[in-house]
Amino acid sequence: MESDELLAGVRERCLALPEVTEGLTHGAPTWFVRGRRSFAKFIDPPDHRFDESHVALWAAAPPGARRELAAADPTRFFGPPFGGADWVGLRLDVEPGGPDWEVVREILTDAYRRIAPPTFVALLDEQPRS
Repeated sequence: MESDELLAGVRERCLALPEVTEGLTHGAPTWFVRGRRSFAKFIDPPDHRFDESHVALWAAAPPGARRELAAADPTRFFGPPFGGADWVGLRLDVEPGGPDWEVVREILTDAYRRIAPPTFVALLDEQPRS
């Protein structure tokens, strides 16, 4: 799967969340809750400023999730070099048919819940599951 397709898939899932905007930080597409706090970033080598060799998603994560995910599946999950211990990396280009989009959605939803204020999380909880 090409990086443009991967970016489109991540973008679609991010922008489906309440009050999300997109911008560039350090040259990478990044998603924010109401333009203020970032919760996810798309990394596409070689056009980036990070030491990453895979097309990846970096996202805020619940405490301990990064360690658990990386231990369970180190081929797909890792600790990104930025964002602190409460961010997780997901390699999007390691599976031949593309990533499991349900897992991507779950990672992004968890990231959003970590960053968004309670009123926006309530809006998320009111959305029908697709």
